Amino acid sequence: MIPAVVTTQITNSQETLIIQRPQSGLCLKGNIQIPGDKSISHRSLMLGAIAQGKTTIKGLLLGEDPRSSAKCFSLLGADISQLNTDLVEVQGVGLDNLIEPSQVLDCGNSGTTMRLMLGILASHPERFFTVTGDSSLVQRPMSRVIEPLTQMGAQIWGRKGGSLAPLAIQGQKLRPIHYHSPIASAQVKSCILFAGLMTEGKTTVTEPALSRDHSERMLEAFGAQISIDPETNSVTVTGPAKLQ
Repeated sequence: MIPAVVTTQITNSQETLIIQRPQSGLCLKGNIQIPGDKSISHRSLMLGAIAQGKTTIKGLLLGEDPRSSAKCFSLLGADISQLNTDLVEVQGVGLDNLIEPSQVLDCGNSGTTMRLMLGILASHPERFFTVTGDSSLVQRPMSRVIEPLTQMGAQIWGRKGGSLAPLAIQGQKLRPIHYHSPIASAQVKSCILFAGLMTEGKTTVTEPALSRDHSERMLEAFGAQISIDPETNSVTVTGPAKLQ
């Protein structure tokens, strides 16, 4: 039901201002579809790709950035279908079954795709990956995630001392760490937690303040063992995990 409106017209010597407002006592009713969240869309595609079995995603944001994630993980072996519909299906390959692609993984303009994917790729032994992005993304520093990954034993090379894409990653068997992040960043935290999925033991991230918790919630939903300590702003994942 669309309410009646009250129209007020104010005129001066130079212009006329028309103000419309709903009539008092009437209400607006209807249904709207809110666009999907970009951060959750990225994580849905990535976790679906490394989980065992089929993941169905409803309300995926069909923007360029999530499409970059979908394209990259398709090259890594996941079957992502119906990307132009409201329901997207991801046939995952399992956590340790990503393939080594012959092509460069192009993240487009998506920093989230690159930063989160680095944690996954770095933890896949005996596989080599190359990632890049558009002219803007290759100027954005990746050191904030490469530094903790290197502490875990990752081998990553890039421009400017390894901080800028294009990046080359030689997958390794990583070791767990307790990383004290100098900033509260959901991307940094997620990258380390994703790397910890393939790591034997407990991988912990402590932040100055807890950042957005999309990854923790979704990892738990996929079956990962996650613990959160709000008193110390710490999140821990126990690996190796089995996502499904």
